[in-house]
Amino acid sequence: MTTQFIEALEVLKNGGVITHLTDTIWGLACDPTQDAAVERIHNIKQRPSGKSFIVLISDPNQLYNYVEKIPEIAWDIIEFAEEPLTVVYPKGKGVSAKVLADDGSIAIRLVKKGGCFELLKKLKNGLVSTSANLSGSPSPLNFKDIDPNVLDKLDFVLPSNDSTNQKPSKIIKLEIDGGFKVIRN
Repeated sequence: MTTQFIEALEVLKNGGVITHLTDTIWGLACDPTQDAAVERIHNIKQRPSGKSFIVLISDPNQLYNYVEKIPEIAWDIIEFAEEPLTVVYPKGKGVSAKVLADDGSIAIRLVKKGGCFELLKKLKNGLVSTSANLSGSPSPLNFKDIDPNVLDKLDFVLPSNDSTNQKPSKIIKLEIDGGFKVIRN
């Protein structure tokens, strides 16, 4: 584990905000349980307060930490997803209220490989994730695409040699009865 990796973990554990390459694009991250850190991301992005965030996890069993009742179909969906897939679950728990959608739902993506996966594994916790851009601007596919106004407000930048997926994840919303709706394809 590199010194930079260790520093990123410390910053996150202490309520800081970092940028790193996720399994899809460059993102901002913080501890999803810390209100002040989540609020900082809203401020950094100049994002409306009502918008929810995605939580990244590295182990499917972590769903139990963040979802009140997991629809049975969720297990097959996340196991067989070949591309990054964010699943919106009906009722979130264990996170800052600022992470949840207005209806109490929570968006979670299981990261399966890469530097982001390694970070999550070492952290042993989920991470708030959102694109590393100002609200309404294009999502940064490369580090050089991140607005300097965003970078200036961060506590740490975790460099990466991984390549990006070049697009945000697909998003589906599950209902408790197993029904679902595609939100972003």
